[in-house]
Amino acid sequence: MKRLRIPPILCDIIQTTLSACDGLVFDRYRCCPDCGGTATGYVRREKQFAVLTDGQKNKTINVIVKRFRCITCGKIFSADAPFYPKTRNGSPIIDLCITLAQTMPFSRVSTHLAFLGIIVDRWTVRKYVINNRHWTVATTELYGIRVPLSLVNLTALVACTNERNPLDPQEVLAACGLKHPDG
Repeated sequence: MKRLRIPPILCDIIQTTLSACDGLVFDRYRCCPDCGGTATGYVRREKQFAVLTDGQKNKTINVIVKRFRCITCGKIFSADAPFYPKTRNGSPIIDLCITLAQTMPFSRVSTHLAFLGIIVDRWTVRKYVINNRHWTVATTELYGIRVPLSLVNLTALVACTNERNPLDPQEVLAACGLKHPDG
C-alpha cells in the first residue's frame, strides 16, 4: 500500500480548528431524555475534546459541559455536546479515526493522527472504530486525503469567527452534525 502523504497545511488547519474549541461551554438541553420533564442545573464539568501535540509537548483541549437533574424523575444528564456516547474525545476526532481506518490499519491511523498533531493511541482508535462501525461518516477529499465533513464544517465555522463574532457552541454542534432538530 502506498504511504499516505499529509500536507503540512492540513496539519495547521486541523490544529487551529481543534484549538479554537478550547474552553467552549455547552449548557443547553432539550428536556429529560427519560421522562421529558424539566431540569435544573446541576454542575459543570470539564471534558477532554482533544489532545494536541507540537512534537515536544502535549496540550489538552477541554470543553465545559453542564449537567442537569430532572425535577420529575431525578435522572442526571448532560447538555448537548459534540461527543458520541461513551467516548473520551470530541466527535470530529472519532469521525477522523473512522474515516482513516477505512483505508489503513489502526496502528497506522494512530501514526497519521500523530502527524496531524492529534494524540490517540492505536487501541483507542480500534475501540472507536469497532464500537461505531454501524455509523456512516460523510467524507470529502481535502488535499488528497479523505476527511470527515464534520471536521471540514467545523473548520469553516472557525474560519468565520473573530472578536466580534465568537464561536457559538450551538453552531459547533450543528457543524459536527449533532444538533437536535428542535434544539
